[in-house]
Parts: sequence; structure tokens; C-alpha cells
Amino acid sequence: MPHIPLRPNFFLRRRYLPFPFLLQPKFIHEHSFPSSELDLSNPTFMIYGSNTGVGKTLVSTGIATSILSGSEPSHCLYIKPVQTGFPVDSDSRFVYRKVSEILRTGKPRGIFASNRVVKASKEVLNAATELSMDNIEEGLGFRGSCCYEETVVGKGMEEGKGFKLICLTLYGWKEAVSPHLAVEREGMAVDDSLLREELGSWLRVSVGGEKDGGDEKGAVWRLVETAGGVASPGPSGSLQCDLYRPFRLPVILVGDGRLGGISATISAYESLEVRGYDTVAIVLEGLGLQNEISLLSYLRNRLPVFVLPPVPKEPSNNLIDWFSESSKIFSSLQEHKFVPMEIVTVIDSRCGENFAIHKVRHNKEMLVSQFDACASWWTQGPDAILQTELAREMGYSAARYGHVMFPENVYEPSFRCAELLLEGVGKGWASRVFFSDNGSTAVEIALKMALRKFSFDHGLTGFENVNSSGIDEIRVLALNGSYHGDTLGAMEAQAPTSYTGFLQHPWYSGKGLFLKPPTVLISMEIWNLSIPDCFESDNFGKDDLQFSSYGELLSRDRDSSDVARCYFSYISNQLLEFSASNPNKYIGALIIEPVIHGSGGMHMIDPLFQRMLATECRKRRIPIIFDEVFSGFWRLGRESAAELLDCLPDIACFGKLMTGGIIPLAATLATETVFNAFRGDSKLIALLHGHSYSAHAMGCAAAVKSMQWFKDPTTNINIEHGEGKLKELWDMKFVHHISSLPAVKRVVALGTLFAIEIRAKGADLGYASLQASSLVQQLREDGIFMRPLGNVIYLMCGPCTSQHFCSQQLIKVHQRISKFSEAWVKESQFDQTYGNQIF
Repeated sequence: MPHIPLRPNFFLRRRYLPFPFLLQPKFIHEHSFPSSELDLSNPTFMIYGSNTGVGKTLVSTGIATSILSGSEPSHCLYIKPVQTGFPVDSDSRFVYRKVSEILRTGKPRGIFASNRVVKASKEVLNAATELSMDNIEEGLGFRGSCCYEETVVGKGMEEGKGFKLICLTLYGWKEAVSPHLAVEREGMAVDDSLLREELGSWLRVSVGGEKDGGDEKGAVWRLVETAGGVASPGPSGSLQCDLYRPFRLPVILVGDGRLGGISATISAYESLEVRGYDTVAIVLEGLGLQNEISLLSYLRNRLPVFVLPPVPKEPSNNLIDWFSESSKIFSSLQEHKFVPMEIVTVIDSRCGENFAIHKVRHNKEMLVSQFDACASWWTQGPDAILQTELAREMGYSAARYGHVMFPENVYEPSFRCAELLLEGVGKGWASRVFFSDNGSTAVEIALKMALRKFSFDHGLTGFENVNSSGIDEIRVLALNGSYHGDTLGAMEAQAPTSYTGFLQHPWYSGKGLFLKPPTVLISMEIWNLSIPDCFESDNFGKDDLQFSSYGELLSRDRDSSDVARCYFSYISNQLLEFSASNPNKYIGALIIEPVIHGSGGMHMIDPLFQRMLATECRKRRIPIIFDEVFSGFWRLGRESAAELLDCLPDIACFGKLMTGGIIPLAATLATETVFNAFRGDSKLIALLHGHSYSAHAMGCAAAVKSMQWFKDPTTNINIEHGEGKLKELWDMKFVHHISSLPAVKRVVALGTLFAIEIRAKGADLGYASLQASSLVQQLREDGIFMRPLGNVIYLMCGPCTSQHFCSQQLIKVHQRISKFSEAWVKESQFDQTYGNQIF
């Protein structure tokens, strides 16, 4: 088939001109997600192709012409991020010249058009230098690593009444091969984050003359044309559909009208769909094969399909007539209502650790990137790549299984998920897995298991008549400040809090013995142990209460310390007092959140105390439940928080990060001895607890992928080889410095969690506190979306989040909280001076 003449192989005769100041962007290389906002008040689209050579540049040219020549003309910014075969092939030059040529044939209004290449490889520069040495006036001007050309069409630019066409190529390589091969052969490597930041910077440039979001005179259309097909590699080797996903720009997909084009176009569309792109239209060349009919049938009219006339194949054809014949289609593309306003939501999308939100700034609707610092209620962990992998796995499972019932059945995702749970978080102790749908339900199941096991071990189960044994009530042993879920049974297993008051839970009675735990915190750059007054701790020295690192707190040497003996005495006395005052009540289970009390205010519990607690319960044959819905799967730097305590449970609950947080699923793991308590001839002895969607295929498939991804050093850069733990994600120098600020009461930093408790005044404490509200709003403006726990603010990244990204967030927090502390000190001094005076 003859080559479609998309890229004429000639140079425009144009003198060299200096680069205009208005097109100089500001580059901020912070992290992999575009760090600034994107103006949504002007249409911005990405032009993807189902393959190479399908006419992406023709479509870009046609849309640009329609934009500049329509009844309501606009400025147009065309960007080609990556170009190979340069300077012989240049899509931005083709758009620049062809639009200018088309507009000259009509009744042109004033149009200023320019084309610029921002960076090019040495081979490109050498070729261009040879070209321009003899006739610099006739060649395309080069200076340093850039080239520039411009022209004016029609009249009116002098009076400021015209419009602008700005065409850009960001990176160019000489050899006409895939960009990753061009980099390998010519150099000028460009990593994904740099390319995204540079593209984002140019998208934020004002065509009208003001930088970074200034007011435009007229609307601005922005077109970003990719290279090759949807899944073609970029300069780093990343697929382009992954490379540009953080922007999630709406897509105009150029389909393939050739034989085999139906398959290629559908594959390209599905690749975009599974990554969360919105494809707003498909446009393809009509070659008489009626590919559009099959596409419309497949798409079920979800989006329009536009058909262009056949492109002339003669190299001498200047395509002016073809563009004229196609003009109505390009006008339709430009005028089509792609995104109805009524479906626009506050959160547009998610990509890795960040989501994009709609926000009005300077009377413009912007798409703003924000770090999801609360991990969407502690569920999120995937980076952008894993997010796509999970979408693909769940799509396959949905297509293969739909939903199938789990009881008395098995299928690959559920079986593999159970295997990985027992080989991972359950390794060395668990032999059974009970699936459910969320963490609170997993706790309910765990309580049923533990209370049955206790009754079985202590001879309290007369299955025909349980009350014949004289049992009044079986209670749990738990800690003040712990939280185990919102369902009624789970709430009964926690001490009174804001969550259990009459307005929240009128039936609450608190079926437990609740102990006050010692906590660990960083204050004034030191790890400190805070022991409640109810402990006999008068004889403790400095070495017992202060530590240089969290590792010292985990040391087994502390098991024989004075602190350990104090803990043993407190726990034993509490259990003895309970038994003496409640002769017909039993402690039938211990339930704890290992290491961190999440909803209770991100308090770190002394691991020695929880280990001693488990040891004492083990001696009394009281089943031990670890509620790891929050702490499990690397949230605290280990696959299971039990590794930090260095002791094992009988039952453990997992959820949230188990699936990467992308879909609800939970699991309750148990030992074989717990399982045996439910064996018997009667069906009534079994654990009669189940859900219609137990072990659903999509959730299990997501869990399998997440568990494998998080612990594999080849996919998770934070896994230390052979160590079985995450690298230190938070810069401890920053952490310690923040802990010494006057307004900071305590800091906790462990695994993916960094938490700060702000000093509160008077009764402004706890979950209802508003002390941190102003600080939270300021940080949201800085691109960190927080949801405080009263006067506690926190950052929560994912297991795969880079140390650099975490440091960038800490810098923002440090800057804000330093200013907050200055104001806090002044306010405190004022209160001390005038607080007791009566005005």
C-alpha cells in the first residue's frame, strides 16, 4: 500500500527568530504525577492511534483548522511530546504548515502560527547543522537544542484581534524507530516523570501571553498527539497509555480503516478503557471495508464513530481538497458535546497515590492533582502500574466467572488467594481461611471463632443447652482506644468512644474488660514511652522510658526488664480482679490492633505490652485475635504486624490493602485447633456465617495480584532484598525536626504511616477537635488531601511509594506546620498574659 503523505519531507524557508518569552515554561520535577493543576475551562484532548500510520496527524491538522476557522474561532496549542525520524519527519511542522496553507486558501482572519522543537538528540542537531551551514536563511533555524519557525496568515494580528496556532515538539530523535530504541541508539534518555512534568508545564502555558493560568483572550484548544499506537513504548520503554495516564485527558482515538483494523481499533479502545481513560470519539479513514459498522455495533453507541474520506495516495497531492471535503467531520469533532456537565464529579480520577479533583480557581474550572494522604480510609496501596494490573485482573475474572457461589465450591482465584494468605500473613500458624466482605465482618467472624474455641476448651459448650453450665456472659479483653469496626458485635468489643455513644449505637454496653495501654511516641526528637498512671512505674529510669530508635523498642531484651515485670503485674491483677468481681463472667477472647490504634488517633502501643498481654492470655487458654484490617499487608512496614510483636495469634483479620484497596474483600485466618472447635456431626455445630459474595472472583483475583506485587522486589522498589520489610519511607531527620516544633505534641512514623498530634487547648481534644482544621485546609491547597482524626493529622502512602515522593510531602507538611507553630506560640503567650483577665 502506498505511503499516506502525513509528513512532507522538506523544510519551510523561514528565517531564524528568537524564541518568544511567553512560551517559556517553568519546570518543577517533584514526583511521577503531574504536580500542578490543569485548566479545564478550555478543551484539552489526547490524540491516540490504534496503530502507527493511521492518520493521527491528519486528524490533529483537521481539528486545528476547524478550531481556527470556525464561526467561533479559538487559539490552538498542538503538542507532540515524542517524535522520531526528526527532522525529516515532524508532525508538529506538518500541522503548522498545513493549517497555515489551508487557511490561506480561504478568507483568512489574522492567524499567528509557530512551530518549535524544544529538545533534540545530538544526531538531530548534527544533521540540522549540516543542513543550515550553507544557507541558514533557507533552513530551519537551530540554536542550542531548539529550533523555531513562524508565520502570519491574514490581517489583524497587529491590532490584537487574531488567533494563535502554537505547535510544539518536546523531544526529537533522528532515527525513525520506536522512541525507546531511538534513546538506546542516540542517547538523550528521558524518564517518565520528566516527560510528564514537561508536558504538564507546556499545557499550563497561556497561549494568550500570560504564563501559568493567566486570562486568555478567547478559548484555547489543546491537542496532545502521541507517537505510534496506544501501547507503543515511550522513551523509557513504558507503554504510552501508561506514560500519559496521570493526566487522564479525554481521548480522540484514530481508528484503523484497513483490513484487520476492526481488531486493532477495539484492542486500542479496550487498552484505554481498562486504564480508566474516557474515549470521547473514534475517527477513521473510510476505505470501503465498513469497519465503522462493526465498531458501532461493538460499542453499542457508547461514543460516536466518524468516517473520513479516503486519503489521496499521490505524493504530489497537497491534501487541500481532502481537508475541504473532510471539514464537516472535523467541525463535528470540534463541536461534539463530549462531557455533559451533569456527570462531572468532584473527584475526576485516581492514578497511584494521587487523585485529580475538579476545583474552581480564578473563575476557571481546574483539574488539580492531590496526594490522597488518608489513602481513602487506609485502603489504598497500588502505584499507577499496579492499578492498571488490578483492573486487568478483575476484568478477566468478571468475564470468566461473573459471580459463582463459594460454599462447597472452589475456583482458581479463591484457591490461589487462600494459598497466598496462608503462605504470607498466616505463615507458621494459620491453616484455615474464612472469606467475608469487609474488615468489620471479618472481626465479627473472628469473635465467633474465638468464643467458640474458648467455650470448647473450657467445657462450657453444652450445645443443646449452653446456659445449663451457669454461664452469664462471655466477654473480651481489649484495649482502650482500639477500634474494630462499625457492626454491632464489633463495636461491643471496644471501649466507650465517640463511635459508641447513644447517638451512634443505642444498644452499646461494652462487653469487655478494657485495659489502658502504654504508648510510644516521638517528641523532641526522642522515642518516648508513655505509661498510664494506673501502672506501678515509679522506679523506672531514663533508659526504660527513652529510646534512640523503634528497633530498640522491638528488642526481646526488654522481656526481662523492669518494664516487662510491671506490665505482667498490671495484666495479672486486672484479670484476677475481673474474675473475683464477676464469678459468672468469663474472658473468652483477647482482641487487639497490633502496634497502631488507627481510628483511636494513630497511637502506637508499646509492642512489649501487647506481647506480654498475648503471653498471659495464652497461659489462660484465652484465644488471641489480631485485628490487622488496618495494619496488615505492609501498612506498618511488614507483611503482618505480628512480625513486629514477635508473637502469633490464634485468629487474625485482614482487609483493606489485601486487594490493593481496589475492591472490598476480607479474610479471617485461624489455626487448625480453632477450626476443630467447629467439627461435628450436626450442621448446627458449624460456623453458620456466610455472605452471598464470599470469596468473589474479582476480589480474590485482585488480592492475589496485590499480595504478589507488594512483596516482590522486582515490582516493589521498597522491599529490602532478603529482609522481608519495607525501606524507611519517611526521612527521620525531618520526622525528628517536626517532633520538636512547639505546636506538635507527638509524632508517629512507621511503615507507610506518618502521624502528628497537634497540641490542643482546653476541651478541644479528641475526634471532635477543630484544632487542626486550618492546617488541614492549607495542606489541601498544597496538594495534600487530608482527613484528620480530630487534632491528629497524618500522611499515609502505599507500600510502593518512593522515598522521594514521601520526602516531598514531608517538606510541605514541615513548611505549613512551622508557620502554624509560630502562630500557636503567639496565641499561647497571649493567653498566658491576658487569659485570666476579665474584660
